[in-house]
Amino acid sequence: MALVLIADDSPTEVYVLQKILEKNGHKVAVATDGEQAVAMAHDLLPQLILMDVVMPGLNGFQATRRLTKDSATMHIPIIIVSSKHQETDRMWGMRQGARGYLGKPVSEEELMMQINELMETSA
Repeated sequence: MALVLIADDSPTEVYVLQKILEKNGHKVAVATDGEQAVAMAHDLLPQLILMDVVMPGLNGFQATRRLTKDSATMHIPIIIVSSKHQETDRMWGMRQGARGYLGKPVSEEELMMQINELMETSA
């Protein structure tokens, strides 16, 4: 299927997301902060990025903005997956270039629905 980059500093969240993705046939790479996510996105060119917001150093909003403004990575859809899921957070994330926004804890059904929709539109 697809290579999905998970950018999250919580080992528990990474584990949950990785299990869902692998169960649904996707390959996974993991970044534990925003800087690493930006670097790995350039190196691996994944088909999708799941981005947490609250991470050390470069946060998820900043990393999303950087990736969506860069011609080498702007084609990669980003879904923000965050415990910050007020409407203002959601709006800000979308303004940074995210193509989806899910609150934690994420349901497998909701996550896979957004991933499948984005994969179809970016194919």
